[in-house]
Amino acid sequence: MSAVKDFSVEEKLSSLVQLQKIDSKLDEIQILKGELPIEVKDLEDEIEGLHARQTRIEEEINGMQEFINQKKEAIKEAEALIKKYEKQSDNVKNNREFEAINKEIEMQTLEVKLCEKHIKDATEEIADKAKQLEIAKKAVGSKENNLNAKKAELEKIIGETEKEEKHYNKEAAAARAHVDERLLTSYDRIRKNYRNGLAVVPVERDSCGGCFHAIPPQKQSEIKLRKKVIVCENCGRILVDTDLNDSIEVK
Repeated sequence: MSAVKDFSVEEKLSSLVQLQKIDSKLDEIQILKGELPIEVKDLEDEIEGLHARQTRIEEEINGMQEFINQKKEAIKEAEALIKKYEKQSDNVKNNREFEAINKEIEMQTLEVKLCEKHIKDATEEIADKAKQLEIAKKAVGSKENNLNAKKAELEKIIGETEKEEKHYNKEAAAARAHVDERLLTSYDRIRKNYRNGLAVVPVERDSCGGCFHAIPPQKQSEIKLRKKVIVCENCGRILVDTDLNDSIEVK
């Protein structure tokens, strides 16, 4: 940055005015884009979340379906054992054997009923999950349509302003090269403090062009001399005279 020190205060002020006007042009382009970049990002995040939810529901349905299949197999095994015990009951030799077989039949019958209840509950849960899945799919479809529309709108604006934006970014870099780092840091900080992004403003009608605070005649005379950087005591913006401001045009 040593070469920057060779520039006079007037040259630095001229570069700051030019930079401000270029940045204002870039701000206008961002205003054209509006909230679209944020909206696109938010929609992409929402869709990603919905896809994750959809996948989770599908996995839960598959898990419950596997659970149902296991219970159906358990019913088959229990029913096979019941038939086996019923056949054995025809050949019992005493009451003790008969009671033992009956107890096994009762246990397997209870197992069948329990499995059937589990299947019924799981089937109802699958039906509920299927509704949730359908809602998630519809939400994804709706969000994707909205996203595509927002993207198309943003891409159109980008297409229309890309050349202009590149031009102004190049011009801004050239203007910055004529201002020392400390002054640029102040300029950038001031710009961030105000929604309109104005850090360098002319004195208009004896007032600051940013906050309209009255500028004393003596200070106005100092500003016109362009011998030092003067800021508004009220808002902190860098002040320049109207002639300097009007002499610089940005195309």
